[in-house]
Amino acid sequence: MATSLKAVFFLASALCFLYLLGIAHAEAPEHFFVEGKVYCDNCRVQFVTRISKYMAGAKVRLECKDREGGQLTYAVDGETDASGSYHLKVEGDHEEEVCEVALVESSDPECAEINKENYLRKGARIVLTKDTGISSDRRSANPLGFMVKDRLPECTEVLREIGITAAGFV
Repeated sequence: MATSLKAVFFLASALCFLYLLGIAHAEAPEHFFVEGKVYCDNCRVQFVTRISKYMAGAKVRLECKDREGGQLTYAVDGETDASGSYHLKVEGDHEEEVCEVALVESSDPECAEINKENYLRKGARIVLTKDTGISSDRRSANPLGFMVKDRLPECTEVLREIGITAAGFV
């Protein structure tokens, strides 16, 4: 009889503990850390090359918008450090939203153009939900680049090295 009483007590204690653990987990604020880099695209090719320079002091903004109506639901601003990296803390789970990091302001007046024509390169889309199978709360965004007005002369050689002709990039 004493053994079955101990078993019932143990089972009841375990259930209470699991219940409290579930409440604590549900009330814990969800957050993510979005990381990325900003570079100066001095070849105007919209990808990082060996002569690209990472930019300190560039401003970025992460925005999440409702999938249905496109209404802004969340935003956070950031700035790059000396290595051209930004680190944004994002509160909440944004499963039902489209989130993207975009360039806001360059720290270099000689490299400040944002390509508004290429829809795919306006920003870096990022998934901010725990329901993706990714266990980490860290998310890495693709690099974002401001462009110079005129590409550098050495870009022709840089592109040739990677098997691209410069004729298509003006």
